[in-house]
Amino acid sequence: MMNKMEFDKMQSYDREAEILKVLGHPVRLKIVAGLMSQSCNVKKIWECLGLPQATVSQHLALLKNKGIIEGQREGVEVFYSVVSEEARMIVNALFIPGTC
Repeated sequence: MMNKMEFDKMQSYDREAEILKVLGHPVRLKIVAGLMSQSCNVKKIWECLGLPQATVSQHLALLKNKGIIEGQREGVEVFYSVVSEEARMIVNALFIPGTC
């Protein structure tokens, strides 16, 4: 059984907890899961989700500000992809059978 000193020595889970908070919203979880398979622009994302462009843009901004996704400009469009390895691991654990 772990005692308090052993808990204190464990790594800080601040970053992982922050990612879990951000991914705790169903729309953001869907966005990240979708972007793990391919990068997409905003229009494609909001069409797939069936949500207003402004709503999707707000979620993308939060994901970007937390370092979970990043945008790559191609002409007038920005294509988003997942850059956080921690977020990838969390989403994989949720959706891949047999993972722990």
